Amino acid sequence: MHAQVRHMDPGAEVATPEGCFLNSLWDSDTDPDASMARVRVPPGVTTRWHLLTDITERYLLVAGAGSVELAELPGQYVGPGDVVIIPPGCRRRITCVGDQDLVLIALCTPRFQASAYRDVDPAPARTL
Repeated sequence: MHAQVRHMDPGAEVATPEGCFLNSLWDSDTDPDASMARVRVPPGVTTRWHLLTDITERYLLVAGAGSVELAELPGQYVGPGDVVIIPPGCRRRITCVGDQDLVLIALCTPRFQASAYRDVDPAPARTL
């Protein structure tokens, strides 16, 4: 790995099966220790219950208002500047409760691997 600046490509945002939009900011096999993504949840949307095995995820809320649910805990309000720590194996979902998009940065350590993702939502999957 070497020093660098990476610029976000707004056109690289993709819809995810869990109900939000994701823009991978950093995900490289040259840095197995971490990955980062910008996540956007539209107003009124609740993501599907999901978890990551063997990966700790941290949310840094950037814009909007949300309610995050972790494991069996009741929903908690989150907004800009708040940090949510999600240990490996902890189920989670987040709802955009405001009238503008909820935007967060998701930091995964170690680096996100699709094989670690588990959809644990009992409701049928939806398509965006």
